Amino acid sequence: MGNFILKTDVPNKVLNIELEGSFSQEDGLRSISAYQDTIAPLNTKEYDLNIDCKKLNVTAPEIVPLLEGCLQMFKKDEFKKIVLTLENNAILKMQLSRLGRSVGLNNLEIISTVTT
Repeated sequence: MGNFILKTDVPNKVLNIELEGSFSQEDGLRSISAYQDTIAPLNTKEYDLNIDCKKLNVTAPEIVPLLEGCLQMFKKDEFKKIVLTLENNAILKMQLSRLGRSVGLNNLEIISTVTT
């Protein structure tokens, strides 16, 4: 099961999202709905989007279209910068990089951290 936490840092103009686990179609749709409710009062063009994916599992093939739709949604919302933070997970990094390129998300930065 996938979990998500949305936190808006208004003074610093950052929307922080934490993702963990394996997302089902239902989990993905719940997270999208919560995301849309969270950004409704924001001028996203003034905000950075930081997504913590350190506890996120590699996306199952049937969920990839939903993830791609999320990246398209982030592009449409025109955040100043989008940063995805991963653990040292080369497969997830490749998957997200490829999806980001495929939707034309030019302001996407993927940071890979190493756990000790």
